[in-house]
Amino acid sequence: MTPQLEYALLYLEINLVSVILIGIIRYKTEGISKMVAQRNFGKAINALMVFIISDTLYVISRSGMAPGGRIAIMIYKEIYFFATTLMCFYWFVYFEYMQDSPFVKNRKRVRISSLLVYVMAILLVINIFTGILFYVDESGTYQRGPLFIVQYILSYVYVFVTCFRAFIGLFRKDKIAKRSKLIWLALFPIAPAGAGIMQFIYPRLPLACASIALATFILYLNWIDEMISVDALTMLSNRKQLMYDYEQWRENAFNDTPLHLMIIDANKFKSINDTYGHIEGDAALIRIADAMRLACRSLGKKTSLIRYGGDEFVILIYTDDPLVVDDLKDKINYHLEVLNEKISAPYELSVSIGYAKAVPKLDLKDLIEEADKELYEAKRSAHL
Repeated sequence: MTPQLEYALLYLEINLVSVILIGIIRYKTEGISKMVAQRNFGKAINALMVFIISDTLYVISRSGMAPGGRIAIMIYKEIYFFATTLMCFYWFVYFEYMQDSPFVKNRKRVRISSLLVYVMAILLVINIFTGILFYVDESGTYQRGPLFIVQYILSYVYVFVTCFRAFIGLFRKDKIAKRSKLIWLALFPIAPAGAGIMQFIYPRLPLACASIALATFILYLNWIDEMISVDALTMLSNRKQLMYDYEQWRENAFNDTPLHLMIIDANKFKSINDTYGHIEGDAALIRIADAMRLACRSLGKKTSLIRYGGDEFVILIYTDDPLVVDDLKDKINYHLEVLNEKISAPYELSVSIGYAKAVPKLDLKDLIEEADKELYEAKRSAHL
């Protein structure tokens, strides 16, 4: 086996693993979210798959493992470089959404930012006749043209701009809640950039596709982690989402409505579990969640409902009227009583409630402690 054929086989194996990994990510993310941000994530994955496949076809054609001459090699490289620019553009849009950038809220700006993709397409068409970017000589050897570097500039400027913005965001006080996400976005291009530079200097090093696939996989894991914000039993938000919502409020507290935190604890819940079993205990928790939903229905988006853990729940109430909070306390127990009677539950189910008004300087832990004091006072008054 010739060294060129050995190299092509190695390249094929590495890229095949990369495209399988990307394919799995694409399959797993299909239909998970219909948000615009995630649609751009999917488009970036599609472009990445084309990027890897065209790169692989180029190498195995050049080595003779697959049929193809000068025209085939030229086509593969044309597709490769266009897919690179398209991929970077979709990463750019996705990253801007992840940073809650006002840029992507203006569709006109997004369309303008896509101009580099069209410039790249035009240059690649011109390149077919002029070889200004690259060409394949009479012997079938791929050669770089005088403007070869322009391809990389047009593509990677997208990623570096948005990742630089993420890096700057790490030092902004109003981005505290997004800091972990910004770290991932800022670090995303490091491995692919390093691999790209190495492959630019040493074209035979098969690093680019594998490094981008690995970085995408890490980004996917981070995205999945972000999505895990719903309690599986009650379908309310979970503690992680509570932390995120509260930090979001703290960031915008200077121009937002006041916030109250209500903490809710099921009375004598242990006796329900001990007497009727954990399945009935879970059913009781679901009824508490349903009572919270019914009580908050008229408030719409002014509330966030969270299962804090065990038999404890939290409601964030965005209002400047303390009477709304007092009214909500009564409504929750009323709806809970109705739900319990509806199924003829063999036990009484009620909750004790405490609340505290949030101020931006208070950490979530301190705010919950304040609400807990009122909760325990309510329990003591009711001899629970």
